[in-house]
Amino acid sequence: MSADGTAAAQHVLQAIDGIAPDGVRGRERTKARLMRAAYEVFAEVGLDGASVEAICERAGFTRGAFYSNFSTKEELFFELVRAVTDRKLEAVSQRVDGLRAQDAALTPNELVQSVLDGTVEGLLDVVLMSEIRLRAMRDDETARAYLAWASSLIDRVEGMIESLATSYDLRLRLPARDIARLVLTVWEDALITAAIERIDDEGLRRRAELRTQQLALALVDTAP
Repeated sequence: MSADGTAAAQHVLQAIDGIAPDGVRGRERTKARLMRAAYEVFAEVGLDGASVEAICERAGFTRGAFYSNFSTKEELFFELVRAVTDRKLEAVSQRVDGLRAQDAALTPNELVQSVLDGTVEGLLDVVLMSEIRLRAMRDDETARAYLAWASSLIDRVEGMIESLATSYDLRLRLPARDIARLVLTVWEDALITAAIERIDDEGLRRRAELRTQQLALALVDTAP
């Protein structure tokens, strides 16, 4: 794994560890260990190639421990995605709160740059999310879980956009929820295309940030 890939993996593992901080015992600690092991196995063989047995062996648990926490490896994967997403969105939310506290006004482009800084996933995360989307197209249960997660993500982004628009007197050319959907769609497309082009993690980050900034400039303007 490259240095960028290792750094991205560390961010994911930190998010997993945040589920059960040091000192926490019992089921939450078991769940965190299973998720950490699953992430490592997914990184090595992909979602389809990973087995419950391999995850349990890596975590040092029995299948019973796995099924007392998760019904399927897909459920575990979504729990992993939620943990990482929540960590990243919390970081963005803190930036938004910090920006609102600033006296100096920023341009929409500067706002986007300040909010996005350091939040883009690494290549591994893009590949794994693409796998789960493909599974969702073929499996009803996975589709329901994915749609619920995606709706929750849009909710969070919509709230941040509304907060920034109010604080900075921004004029939105579309409803905040529509902008949230477009931002996430453009973000995802930029990441997937960069991954297909074999761009490294740093280039991947730059690509996603640039595309999202361009969208922000098209959809957001300062009020006269």
